Amino acid sequence: MMKKDVEKKEPSAENPYKLLDLKLTHVETWAAGIPAVKAAFGDLIEERTLLRGTRALFKMNQVGGFDCPSCAWPDPDDERSPLGEYCENGAKALAEEATTKKVTAAFFKENSVYDLAKLDDYRIGKMGRLTEPMYLPKGATHYQPISWGDAFDKIAEHLNVLETPDEAAFYTSGRTSNEASFVYQLFAKEYGTNNMPDCSNMCHETSGTALRPTIGIGKGTVTLEDFYDTDVVIIIGQNPGTNAPRMMSALEKCKKMVERL
Repeated sequence: MMKKDVEKKEPSAENPYKLLDLKLTHVETWAAGIPAVKAAFGDLIEERTLLRGTRALFKMNQVGGFDCPSCAWPDPDDERSPLGEYCENGAKALAEEATTKKVTAAFFKENSVYDLAKLDDYRIGKMGRLTEPMYLPKGATHYQPISWGDAFDKIAEHLNVLETPDEAAFYTSGRTSNEASFVYQLFAKEYGTNNMPDCSNMCHETSGTALRPTIGIGKGTVTLEDFYDTDVVIIIGQNPGTNAPRMMSALEKCKKMVERL
């Protein structure tokens, strides 16, 4: 009896994902505190950016500083914690942005596209930042370093063969800084299109479409101060202690104001 050849399983275009060992544990009755501080500094140490990252944490969500790259929670205008106007997830996002880990051309010379396709997003993200433009020639198995000039020439080559600028889409990540986004949209408009979807636009398109004919505007109309002027706050579908830790400060203040009445 002949054995059938076992087909080699090629990695898909999408990076693989792994389900973690989920466990049901005791429900905590409090959030943040010392464990959160330890977790934040643990992320900075893991990304080899303890000093640089710590300085950045003191500026995150502060007046004259910068917004957290992880959260859309509005900054309080009346009072901000000078020690930490952010949560564990914000500290983790900052640590990844401020990482000193680098992925050089030597890494891509050693690892083929096939090897990279077997890595999940988490492992790829933990490797560090790119240090130069990389290019995958047609038929090649490895990314190769190219100069910035050659990189821009290749972009121009593809853009210039389009029949109309609207055939191009200039996609951005919600993690992109305001400054980088501003320059990027200037480039797109100079090219001749306003076709600039981003992750926020694509994620919230359905809610925005429903809100416009309902209330006349495609986004939420609630301000942070509304929390302090309301009699009832209803939270559905999430636990602020784990899903929106910065909301805990607002809820605590709301509770205190209600108790004074």
